[in-house]
Amino acid sequence: MQPQWKGVYPAITTKFTSDDKLDMNLFLKGIQAQVDAGVDAVIIGGSLGEASTITEAEKEILVKESVAAFGNTIPILLNIAEGSTAAAIHQSKLAEKWGANGLMLLPPMRYKSDDRETMNHFLSVAKSTGLEIMIYNNPVDYKIDTTPDMFEVLLKQQNIVAVKESTRDITNVTRLISRFGTDLKILCGVDTLAMEELLMGADGWVAGLVCAFPAETVAIYRLVKAGRIAEATVIYRWFMPLLELDIHPKLVQYIKLCEVKTGLGSEFVRAPRLLLEGDERKRVENIIDKALAIRPSLPDYKSIVI
Repeated sequence: MQPQWKGVYPAITTKFTSDDKLDMNLFLKGIQAQVDAGVDAVIIGGSLGEASTITEAEKEILVKESVAAFGNTIPILLNIAEGSTAAAIHQSKLAEKWGANGLMLLPPMRYKSDDRETMNHFLSVAKSTGLEIMIYNNPVDYKIDTTPDMFEVLLKQQNIVAVKESTRDITNVTRLISRFGTDLKILCGVDTLAMEELLMGADGWVAGLVCAFPAETVAIYRLVKAGRIAEATVIYRWFMPLLELDIHPKLVQYIKLCEVKTGLGSEFVRAPRLLLEGDERKRVENIIDKALAIRPSLPDYKSIVI
Protein backbone atom coordinates (compact mmCIF):
# COMPACT_ATOMS: atom_id res chain seq x y z
CA MET A 1 0.00 0.00 0.00
CA GLN A 2 1.22 3.48 -0.88
CA PRO A 3 1.66 5.81 2.13
CA GLN A 4 -0.46 8.95 1.94
CA TRP A 5 1.85 10.83 4.35
CA LYS A 6 -0.95 12.06 6.54
CA GLY A 7 -2.61 10.83 9.71
CA VAL A 8 -1.04 8.95 12.60
CA TYR A 9 2.16 6.97 12.00
CA PRO A 10 3.24 5.02 15.11
CA ALA A 11 6.96 4.54 15.56
CA ILE A 12 6.38 1.14 17.07
CA THR A 13 8.50 -0.51 19.73
CA THR A 14 10.34 -3.74 19.03
CA LYS A 15 9.14 -6.47 21.37
CA PHE A 16 11.67 -8.83 22.98
CA THR A 17 11.38 -11.93 25.13
CA SER A 18 13.10 -12.29 28.49
CA ASP A 19 15.99 -14.08 26.73
CA ASP A 20 16.50 -11.21 24.23
CA LYS A 21 14.80 -12.74 21.18
CA LEU A 22 12.17 -11.08 19.03
CA ASP A 23 8.66 -11.58 20.45
CA MET A 24 6.74 -11.61 17.21
CA ASN A 25 3.41 -12.60 18.76
CA LEU A 26 3.48 -9.54 20.99
CA PHE A 27 4.85 -7.36 18.21
CA LEU A 28 1.99 -8.25 15.88
CA LYS A 29 -0.51 -7.88 18.71
CA GLY A 30 0.74 -4.32 19.13
CA ILE A 31 0.29 -3.54 15.46
CA GLN A 32 -3.21 -5.03 15.55
CA ALA A 33 -4.12 -2.62 18.35
CA GLN A 34 -2.85 0.26 16.20
CA VAL A 35 -4.87 -0.91 13.21
CA ASP A 36 -7.98 -1.30 15.35
CA ALA A 37 -7.57 2.27 16.59
CA GLY A 38 -7.35 3.61 13.05
CA VAL A 39 -3.70 4.54 12.47
CA ASP A 40 -2.61 5.30 8.92
CA ALA A 41 0.75 3.43 8.73
CA VAL A 42 3.40 2.01 11.04
CA ILE A 43 7.14 2.64 11.16
CA ILE A 44 9.46 -0.22 12.07
CA GLY A 45 12.96 0.17 13.47
CA GLY A 46 12.90 3.79 14.52
CA SER A 47 14.68 5.18 17.56
CA LEU A 48 11.78 3.97 19.67
CA GLY A 49 12.12 0.60 17.94
CA GLU A 50 15.71 0.32 19.22
CA ALA A 51 17.14 0.63 15.72
CA SER A 52 20.71 0.74 16.94
CA THR A 53 20.49 -2.73 18.51
CA ILE A 54 18.36 -4.79 16.11
CA THR A 55 20.16 -6.78 13.44
CA GLU A 56 19.57 -6.85 9.70
CA ALA A 57 18.14 -10.36 10.02
CA GLU A 58 15.73 -9.15 12.70
CA LYS A 59 14.64 -6.21 10.57
CA GLU A 60 13.87 -8.64 7.77
CA ILE A 61 11.65 -10.69 10.08
CA LEU A 62 9.90 -7.60 11.44
CA VAL A 63 9.16 -6.19 8.01
CA LYS A 64 8.18 -9.42 6.28
CA GLU A 65 5.86 -10.60 9.05
CA SER A 66 4.27 -7.16 9.36
CA VAL A 67 3.66 -7.01 5.62
CA ALA A 68 2.25 -10.53 5.62
CA ALA A 69 -0.15 -9.74 8.45
CA PHE A 70 -1.13 -6.14 7.69
CA GLY A 71 0.21 -5.21 4.26
CA ASN A 72 -3.27 -5.16 2.76
CA THR A 73 -4.54 -2.91 5.55
CA ILE A 74 -1.92 -0.22 6.19
CA PRO A 75 1.46 0.79 4.75
CA ILE A 76 4.52 -0.65 6.48
CA LEU A 77 7.54 1.67 6.62
CA LEU A 78 11.11 0.92 7.62
CA ASN A 79 13.42 3.41 9.26
CA ILE A 80 16.93 3.79 7.77
CA ALA A 81 19.52 4.99 10.29
CA GLU A 82 23.00 4.00 9.18
CA GLY A 83 26.50 5.34 9.67
CA SER A 84 27.49 5.24 6.02
CA THR A 85 25.71 6.13 2.81
CA ALA A 86 26.57 2.74 1.34
CA ALA A 87 24.96 0.97 4.29
CA ALA A 88 21.86 3.16 4.01
CA ILE A 89 21.56 2.35 0.30
CA HIS A 90 21.95 -1.35 1.07
CA GLN A 91 19.24 -1.14 3.74
CA SER A 92 16.84 0.73 1.46
CA LYS A 93 17.21 -1.92 -1.24
CA LEU A 94 16.55 -4.66 1.29
CA ALA A 95 13.49 -2.83 2.59
CA GLU A 96 12.03 -2.75 -0.91
CA LYS A 97 12.86 -6.43 -1.42
CA TRP A 98 11.19 -7.34 1.90
CA GLY A 99 7.97 -5.59 0.88
CA ALA A 100 8.12 -2.33 2.80
CA ASN A 101 5.92 0.44 1.40
CA GLY A 102 8.05 3.44 2.28
CA LEU A 103 11.06 4.66 4.21
CA MET A 104 11.88 7.07 6.99
CA LEU A 105 15.46 8.25 6.46
CA LEU A 106 17.86 9.75 8.98
CA PRO A 107 21.05 11.67 8.22
CA PRO A 108 24.34 9.83 8.71
CA MET A 109 24.75 8.46 12.20
CA ARG A 110 27.90 9.10 14.28
CA TYR A 111 29.19 11.81 11.92
CA LYS A 112 27.96 15.41 11.83
CA SER A 113 27.72 15.91 8.11
CA ASP A 114 27.53 19.41 6.63
CA ASP A 115 24.69 20.51 4.37
CA ARG A 116 26.30 19.25 1.16
CA GLU A 117 27.16 15.88 2.67
CA THR A 118 23.71 15.51 4.22
CA MET A 119 21.95 16.19 0.94
CA ASN A 120 24.26 13.81 -0.90
CA HIS A 121 23.41 11.11 1.65
CA PHE A 122 19.67 11.64 1.27
CA LEU A 123 19.75 11.90 -2.51
CA SER A 124 21.98 8.86 -2.93
CA VAL A 125 19.58 6.72 -0.94
CA ALA A 126 16.52 8.16 -2.71
CA LYS A 127 18.01 7.43 -6.14
CA SER A 128 18.66 3.83 -5.14
CA THR A 129 15.03 2.94 -4.42
CA GLY A 130 11.56 3.28 -5.84
CA LEU A 131 10.08 3.74 -2.37
CA GLU A 132 8.87 7.13 -1.21
CA ILE A 133 10.87 8.71 1.59
CA MET A 134 10.17 10.80 4.67
CA ILE A 135 13.24 12.70 5.87
CA TYR A 136 13.63 12.68 9.66
CA ASN A 137 14.74 16.17 10.68
CA ASN A 138 15.77 16.19 14.34
CA PRO A 139 18.60 18.67 14.91
CA VAL A 140 18.03 18.56 18.68
CA ASP A 141 19.04 14.91 19.01
CA TYR A 142 21.10 14.32 15.86
CA LYS A 143 22.75 17.77 15.51
CA ILE A 144 22.02 18.01 11.79
CA ASP A 145 19.34 20.39 10.54
CA THR A 146 17.71 19.82 7.16
CA THR A 147 16.82 23.41 6.35
CA PRO A 148 14.22 24.77 3.93
CA ASP A 149 17.02 25.65 1.52
CA MET A 150 18.12 22.02 1.59
CA PHE A 151 14.56 20.81 0.99
CA GLU A 152 14.47 23.09 -2.06
CA VAL A 153 17.10 20.79 -3.56
CA LEU A 154 15.88 17.51 -2.07
CA LEU A 155 12.33 17.88 -3.37
CA LYS A 156 13.61 17.81 -6.92
CA GLN A 157 14.10 14.09 -6.26
CA GLN A 158 10.61 12.76 -6.92
CA ASN A 159 10.44 10.17 -4.15
CA ILE A 160 11.46 12.52 -1.31
CA VAL A 161 8.00 13.63 -0.31
CA ALA A 162 7.71 14.18 3.45
CA VAL A 163 9.47 15.33 6.60
CA LYS A 164 9.22 14.12 10.17
CA GLU A 165 9.38 17.58 11.71
CA SER A 166 11.25 17.36 15.02
CA THR A 167 13.02 20.70 15.23
CA ARG A 168 10.81 21.60 18.23
CA ASP A 169 10.18 24.92 16.51
CA ILE A 170 6.48 25.15 15.71
CA THR A 171 7.08 28.08 13.39
CA ASN A 172 8.94 25.72 11.09
CA VAL A 173 5.60 24.23 10.05
CA THR A 174 4.45 27.60 8.75
CA ARG A 175 7.85 28.24 7.20
CA LEU A 176 7.72 24.96 5.25
CA ILE A 177 4.09 25.33 4.18
CA SER A 178 4.69 28.90 3.01
CA ARG A 179 7.63 27.79 0.91
CA PHE A 180 6.54 24.41 -0.43
CA GLY A 181 2.75 24.30 -0.11
CA THR A 182 1.55 20.73 -0.53
CA ASP A 183 4.75 19.56 -2.23
CA LEU A 184 6.22 18.57 1.16
CA LYS A 185 4.09 16.59 3.58
CA ILE A 186 4.78 17.50 7.20
CA LEU A 187 4.37 15.02 10.05
CA CYS A 188 5.05 16.20 13.59
CA GLY A 189 7.69 14.06 15.28
CA VAL A 190 7.48 15.44 18.82
CA ASP A 191 4.57 14.14 20.89
CA THR A 192 4.41 17.20 23.14
CA LEU A 193 3.95 19.54 20.17
CA ALA A 194 1.62 17.41 18.08
CA MET A 195 -1.66 19.24 18.53
CA GLU A 196 0.03 22.61 18.09
CA GLU A 197 1.68 21.54 14.83
CA LEU A 198 -1.51 19.93 13.55
CA LEU A 199 -3.34 23.19 14.21
CA MET A 200 -0.70 25.03 12.20
CA GLY A 201 -1.24 22.72 9.24
CA ALA A 202 0.93 19.64 9.74
CA ASP A 203 -0.43 16.70 7.76
CA GLY A 204 0.21 14.03 10.37
CA TRP A 205 1.88 12.81 13.52
CA VAL A 206 4.73 10.33 13.87
CA ALA A 207 3.84 9.30 17.40
CA GLY A 208 5.49 7.49 20.28
CA LEU A 209 2.96 7.19 23.13
CA VAL A 210 0.55 5.89 20.51
CA CYS A 211 2.22 2.51 21.14
CA ALA A 212 0.39 2.33 24.47
CA PHE A 213 -2.50 4.70 23.75
CA PRO A 214 -3.47 4.30 20.09
CA ALA A 215 -7.13 5.36 20.38
CA GLU A 216 -6.37 8.60 22.23
CA THR A 217 -3.70 9.53 19.68
CA VAL A 218 -5.87 8.93 16.63
CA ALA A 219 -8.80 10.69 18.33
CA ILE A 220 -6.75 13.86 18.83
CA TYR A 221 -5.60 13.85 15.22
CA ARG A 222 -9.04 13.33 13.72
CA LEU A 223 -10.77 15.78 16.06
CA VAL A 224 -8.24 18.50 15.25
CA LYS A 225 -8.55 17.93 11.52
CA ALA A 226 -12.35 18.01 11.85
CA GLY A 227 -12.19 21.34 13.64
CA ARG A 228 -13.45 19.90 16.92
CA ILE A 229 -10.73 21.66 18.85
CA ALA A 230 -12.36 21.81 22.29
CA GLU A 231 -12.86 18.02 22.34
CA ALA A 232 -9.31 17.41 21.17
CA THR A 233 -7.92 19.80 23.77
CA VAL A 234 -9.49 17.89 26.66
CA ILE A 235 -7.83 14.66 25.56
CA TYR A 236 -4.52 16.37 24.77
CA ARG A 237 -4.29 18.03 28.19
CA TRP A 238 -4.97 14.70 29.89
CA PHE A 239 -2.35 13.08 27.65
CA MET A 240 0.44 15.64 28.19
CA PRO A 241 2.11 14.09 31.29
CA LEU A 242 2.37 10.85 29.32
CA LEU A 243 3.51 12.56 26.12
CA GLU A 244 6.39 14.13 28.04
CA LEU A 245 7.80 10.63 28.50
CA ASP A 246 8.61 10.73 24.78
CA ILE A 247 11.17 13.54 25.07
CA HIS A 248 13.57 11.79 27.44
CA PRO A 249 16.68 9.71 26.64
CA LYS A 250 14.90 6.72 28.19
CA LEU A 251 11.79 7.10 26.07
CA VAL A 252 12.05 3.43 25.06
CA GLN A 253 11.91 2.15 28.63
CA TYR A 254 9.26 4.68 29.61
CA ILE A 255 6.95 3.92 26.68
CA LYS A 256 7.43 0.18 27.05
CA LEU A 257 6.32 0.49 30.68
CA CYS A 258 3.23 2.30 29.41
CA GLU A 259 2.59 -0.58 27.03
CA VAL A 260 2.75 -3.02 29.93
CA LYS A 261 0.22 -0.95 31.86
CA THR A 262 -2.20 -0.93 28.92
CA GLY A 263 -1.68 -4.58 28.01
CA LEU A 264 0.05 -3.93 24.69
CA GLY A 265 3.66 -4.85 25.36
CA SER A 266 6.47 -5.94 27.63
CA GLU A 267 9.27 -4.08 29.35
CA PHE A 268 12.13 -6.09 27.88
CA VAL A 269 14.76 -3.90 26.24
CA ARG A 270 18.10 -4.69 24.66
CA ALA A 271 21.38 -3.70 26.33
CA PRO A 272 22.86 -1.21 26.83
CA ARG A 273 19.34 -0.24 27.88
CA LEU A 274 18.25 -1.75 31.18
CA LEU A 275 14.88 -2.18 32.85
CA LEU A 276 13.75 0.68 35.03
CA GLU A 277 14.19 0.32 38.78
CA GLY A 278 14.14 2.23 42.06
CA ASP A 279 12.89 5.81 42.34
CA GLU A 280 12.96 6.33 38.59
CA ARG A 281 10.60 3.43 38.02
CA LYS A 282 8.28 4.61 40.79
CA ARG A 283 8.18 8.11 39.30
CA VAL A 284 7.25 6.88 35.83
CA GLU A 285 4.72 4.37 37.18
CA ASN A 286 3.11 7.16 39.17
CA ILE A 287 2.68 9.27 36.03
CA ILE A 288 1.13 6.35 34.16
CA ASP A 289 -1.13 5.22 37.00
CA LYS A 290 -2.44 8.74 37.59
CA ALA A 291 -3.32 9.08 33.92
CA LEU A 292 -4.99 5.69 33.75
CA ALA A 293 -7.11 6.53 36.80
CA ILE A 294 -8.70 9.43 34.91
CA ARG A 295 -8.47 8.09 31.36
CA PRO A 296 -11.06 10.02 29.34
CA SER A 297 -13.98 8.62 27.44
CA LEU A 298 -13.52 9.22 23.73
CA PRO A 299 -16.08 10.48 21.24
CA ASP A 300 -16.84 8.43 18.16
CA TYR A 301 -13.69 9.62 16.42
CA LYS A 302 -13.66 6.66 14.01
CA SER A 303 -16.70 8.09 12.23
CA ILE A 304 -14.69 11.20 11.31
CA VAL A 305 -13.44 10.94 7.74
CA ILE A 306 -10.36 13.04 6.98
